[in-house]
Amino acid sequence: MSDQAGSIYNLGYQRYTGPRLGRRYAIRVLALHRLRACFGVGRPLSSKIFPIALAIIVMLPAVVQLGIGTFGNADAKVIRPENYYRYVGVVLALFCAAIAPELVSRDQRSGTLTLYFSRALKRADYALANFFALTVSLLVLTVGPQAILFAGNGLVVSNPASYLQDEWKQVPEILASSLLLSVMFAGIGLSVASFTPRRAYSTVSVLAVFILGSALGPILLSVSDQGIVRYALMISPFHVISGFSLWIFGASPEGNGVLAKADIPGGVYALEALVVGSVSLGVFVRRCLRIAT
Repeated sequence: MSDQAGSIYNLGYQRYTGPRLGRRYAIRVLALHRLRACFGVGRPLSSKIFPIALAIIVMLPAVVQLGIGTFGNADAKVIRPENYYRYVGVVLALFCAAIAPELVSRDQRSGTLTLYFSRALKRADYALANFFALTVSLLVLTVGPQAILFAGNGLVVSNPASYLQDEWKQVPEILASSLLLSVMFAGIGLSVASFTPRRAYSTVSVLAVFILGSALGPILLSVSDQGIVRYALMISPFHVISGFSLWIFGASPEGNGVLAKADIPGGVYALEALVVGSVSLGVFVRRCLRIAT
């Protein structure tokens, strides 16, 4: 047998004497962790497939436009910047419906909120970190394709310098429209998803808000386009993003579509997107303040 003997040391309660990084560090780490989670970074392959697939789908219109410009007519504009979100709005809604429950419903279901709130992190900090992460991930999906489209169009024309001189104003327009869309969609997704710990219910609820609103708005508008009834189109998230995109890019609705029929000033759509995003964030913060842990 071995003659080695163990020793027991009664050290008592020891205070932590290491560095205390504080609240700002906790917020920054949580926001970065949630941003990585939006795209499945650091998680199994199954968590990466859906967000990456949606990101590829969002990029497809820009790739198609670049292919036509490279191998066909460089002046052909199959997809214009002001109409881009009309084509990818549903995909962005699917992304919100998939990721928002992943960010907030799982914590309620697994009980990890108790661990978060036992640290320097406050409940409002938790809400803002999640909102920041989802907003930035949506910005990646909105600014990225538009930036590719803008740069690609400049490369296929005969005079890139002249193109840049004429079209540089699209850069702030792209950033402004992308930010408005991301704030509104992130606010809606997180506020709805936070009301239930069940991921499936959260996903269905978020999709219902986007789909039912986008279906009900045009239906009400078809009944009457006079007076206050025409503002019913503003309950449709997809038409709201189309409306403020056209306004930001200085374009007008085409043909006899519902946007032209409603004839609502584009600035009203932009204001609504900002208000909806802000109110939804407030609802999400209030919900985090009241969640039992």
